[in-house]
Amino acid sequence: MCGIVGYVGQKTARPILISGLKRLEYRGYDSAGIALVGADGLMVSKSVGKINQLEQVLEGNQSDANHGIAHTRWATHGEPNETNAHPHTDNDSEIALVHNGIIENYRTLREFLIRKGVRIGTDTDTEVLVHLISMNYKDNLTDAVRDALTQVDGTYGIAVVSSRHPGLIVAARMGSPLVVGLGDGENFVASDVSAMLEHTNRVVYLEDGEIATVTPENYQVTTIQNVKISPSIEEIGWSLDEIEKEGYDHFMLKEIHEQPNTLRNAIRGRLNHEEGMARLNGLNLQYEELRRIKRIIITACGTSWHSALIGKYIIEEISRISTEVEYASEFRYRSPIVEDNTVLFAVSQSGETADTLAAMREAGNRGATTLGLVNVVGSTIARESDGGVYLHAGPEIGVASTKAFTAQVIVLSMIGNLLGRMRQTSVQQGQAMLQALEQIPNQIEQILANEGPIRKIAEEYHKANNFLYLGRGINYPVAMEGALKLKEISYIHAEGYPAAEMKHGPIALIDENMPVVVIALKDMVYDKVMSNIAEVRARNGRVIAIATEGDTEIAERVNHVIYIPQTYRLLTPLLSVIPLQLLAYHIAVLRGCHVDQPRNLAKSVTVE
Repeated sequence: MCGIVGYVGQKTARPILISGLKRLEYRGYDSAGIALVGADGLMVSKSVGKINQLEQVLEGNQSDANHGIAHTRWATHGEPNETNAHPHTDNDSEIALVHNGIIENYRTLREFLIRKGVRIGTDTDTEVLVHLISMNYKDNLTDAVRDALTQVDGTYGIAVVSSRHPGLIVAARMGSPLVVGLGDGENFVASDVSAMLEHTNRVVYLEDGEIATVTPENYQVTTIQNVKISPSIEEIGWSLDEIEKEGYDHFMLKEIHEQPNTLRNAIRGRLNHEEGMARLNGLNLQYEELRRIKRIIITACGTSWHSALIGKYIIEEISRISTEVEYASEFRYRSPIVEDNTVLFAVSQSGETADTLAAMREAGNRGATTLGLVNVVGSTIARESDGGVYLHAGPEIGVASTKAFTAQVIVLSMIGNLLGRMRQTSVQQGQAMLQALEQIPNQIEQILANEGPIRKIAEEYHKANNFLYLGRGINYPVAMEGALKLKEISYIHAEGYPAAEMKHGPIALIDENMPVVVIALKDMVYDKVMSNIAEVRARNGRVIAIATEGDTEIAERVNHVIYIPQTYRLLTPLLSVIPLQLLAYHIAVLRGCHVDQPRNLAKSVTVE
């Protein structure tokens, strides 16, 4: 969500901080600000809206300060305005702070500060933190931060600077990601490595309850209890080129077209064709432990929840292990039952999703084996889980997830294959699935090569106010994902339903103004779906069908057909979702929407 960048070194800080903020724009934000520590003290500038508006505010500011922090804010407490934007300062304008997260006891702290004579100037929860630091300051900024944080309940990733301490940034983390970047005579602090990848690929991930004291030449990590830590230094494995558009109009379109390669990366080295079995050593489970699994819980949010539902279909059918899919935000608060030999998969692109992380911790506390399916190496879920599988999808910048979704599905498919081979499926059955998996990237390339007809369909329907998406069986979650994509980036109201449920209410909405997207593949429920299509057509609904190549019958019964290649039945979501991603993208472009940064949304939801 919100983005943090900090720099301390020998170079001019302002352009480095602004560039870092731009790398974080994909996370979603509504205001931005910067604090520079120079010879004249603390200089703070803020603006509502995009970073280019902050740049306009900074025009004429030729400060050569080589020390500062910057922030993009996604409002939680207080409306998006210049006053509520970060950085926040103390009453003496000597300390500045940026913050991601939520201070849960801020009202109590606010009243305490007012009684002490502190002037409160914003509607935010964050402001209390900078005043607490100021109140606790006694010549040592790190100690002041440490003492202030002992009074705080909630989540935070913070960076603090002071005009009294040129060349020093203090950063701390509890529940909101924060990374220290290590350079040569310069160091960085950020909420996401992409903000500093232009300058360094050597990073230290802070853990919850840790504080980093960062200078140009050095850094030190301690706990809130002032215990010294010796953290490991990690190297980021992807390059700056991977977070550039490379000629595409939008990151989302680039990432849709990257899916053949990201899926090849996801399966590379993980398929044992001789045994018909996926090889997923990161799970850290022996074959006998896999055989003892009695129950699987998959927890996730948003798009990841849809991939989890597809995983449920695959795992239950192949392995016959009872599998439940839980919204992470609900799981942690409903006193869940965790039995012996229960495994919980936490699915999150960023590995930092607050609700998913909390659900994983809750399951772990109740005795479950916790496994992460994440895309970001070194993320909190990756570090805290008992094992897991990296997606290898590369950086995903577009807020609306595409390539991470298909990577999650293909990894869940491999997990289903592995569990099936441990329990009941034959070598031949496993081999058939793995052979089909290897063909998926090529088949997606076929779909992407035929993008023109999808664009024409978008031209016809981009002014619609409502869409209905229908699917059955394993493609019902795909229908929900297609509807979500359209909602996210085009702001059209859309709903995904099991096709058979249409008769139980939604059919009342259908008329000539209601486009209905139906996933109608040649499978065991094909005839049932065709009946659902007939019901829509009888009410003058206009049908866009996703169909299997070679199905000439369906073309006579719908208004538009988008064909996908035939594949192993349980892998069809990997293909059927591609046209829905493209349809949502082209409709959003035609409506003039901000595709990569849709309103009100954030890429990584790190608060509840």
